[in-house]
Amino acid sequence: MKIVIIGIGKMGSWLAKELVKDHEVVVYDRNQDRASAIKDAKAISDLSDISEFAPEMMINAVSLQSTANAFDEVMSYLPKDCIICDVASVKGELPTYYKKYGKRFVSIHPMFGPTHANMENLKQESLVIIRESDQKATQFFREFFGKLGLTVFGYTFAEHDQIMAYSLTTPFAASLVFAACVDKSAIPGTNFARHMELSKGLLAEDDHLLAEILFNPYSIRQIESINNRLELLKHIIKGRDYEEAKKFFDKLRENVGE
Repeated sequence: MKIVIIGIGKMGSWLAKELVKDHEVVVYDRNQDRASAIKDAKAISDLSDISEFAPEMMINAVSLQSTANAFDEVMSYLPKDCIICDVASVKGELPTYYKKYGKRFVSIHPMFGPTHANMENLKQESLVIIRESDQKATQFFREFFGKLGLTVFGYTFAEHDQIMAYSLTTPFAASLVFAACVDKSAIPGTNFARHMELSKGLLAEDDHLLAEILFNPYSIRQIESINNRLELLKHIIKGRDYEEAKKFFDKLRENVGE
């Protein structure tokens, strides 16, 4: 397949390096050094060069806040039957844009980050493919990611953002609050060290990515849920109520399957 990828950041570069093994790939990034670094892929310096390449699929891997604009900029250079694709972690208004473009599309979300995941062994990782996506394109990515050992999930656009608020905002918020309450002091303790590593790993991610996750319209609901649980815990601690504490711990064990 002839594939063009725009946005050669961490995810875009990883996709390009993997796809170029079996497909003809052209890459574009405003930072030409990033594009030129992809071995065996052709780097272009101007979006208009896409017309001559005539791709069968265009993967938009720019940051979320630039995704719609990137689609608008590239659309006139794509063949009529070219499939368009995004890798956004929050889908937001993308369904509206896809409807406006009227093209076949596939919307995916790799649930792993090239910064910290073991990219040589992704068998413990997962991917979401939006159910409204084109069936041919869906099958293409199912096969591509299946060869890498990923588990593939299917959600609608609406389901995706709700689930991401639950699965990403909740742990993100916990790690951010932990980081907000510590300093660089050396503190003994295995649990403390584990939480510190989680927070460091999270904060090593791009600021835009962190903001995208937190700005998910469903995130506030998760933050409010965390606040409610903290208020309950504070009440139990103030009252030094062992029976209530035990009920609380038992509920938590049930929640996590213990």
